[in-house]
Amino acid sequence: MRTTLTSKGQVTIPKHIRDALHLEPGCAIEFRINREGEIVLTRPGALREENGRFERLRGKADVKWRTDELMTLLRGDD
Repeated sequence: MRTTLTSKGQVTIPKHIRDALHLEPGCAIEFRINREGEIVLTRPGALREENGRFERLRGKADVKWRTDELMTLLRGDD
């Protein structure tokens, strides 16, 4: 699909692309130029989400473990 650049440097992203990337008004997007000179449009963090099934689980633990307690748990020492 072809679009026109406005005098303010704006373009309209076609609806099927907005829907595919789950873009909504106010959503942050990133533009990059790949090695072939093509422009790539992505949502920030979108590549991380797609690169691995464990990415959504990545984060910070809420449980505060002491080293000796954790080692006892892992080793099975009583």
